[in-house]
Amino acid sequence: MIVTTFPKAVRVIEHTLIPLKDGTTLAARIWLPEDAEQNPVPAILEYLPYRKRDGTYERDALTHPYLAGHGYAGVRVDLRGSGESTGLLFDEYAKQEQDDGWSSSLGWRRNPGAMAQLE
Repeated sequence: MIVTTFPKAVRVIEHTLIPLKDGTTLAARIWLPEDAEQNPVPAILEYLPYRKRDGTYERDALTHPYLAGHGYAGVRVDLRGSGESTGLLFDEYAKQEQDDGWSSSLGWRRNPGAMAQLE
């Protein structure tokens, strides 16, 4: 059974960019409760190399609205050098990839398009 009604209304930001210190930008798709600007919510960061617009699009369209509808921001980020993110992807699980993930978890909330923040 696919659930389509939730306790909270959901807002989707289809595409936003998260700037990193070195000038690279990570592309993200964000689902959040409509009132997240007034009532900040915790975020669940999903950071993958599978391109947010095609590789996991259908699965994301089911999972992340559910999370947002229950009071979390679902943040789906393309790894550096994959999907719509800039930069180069050199290796799987590289230190750079881990550092970018940490930076994006802190940085996306400062993006005015996101309108939510980590607690």
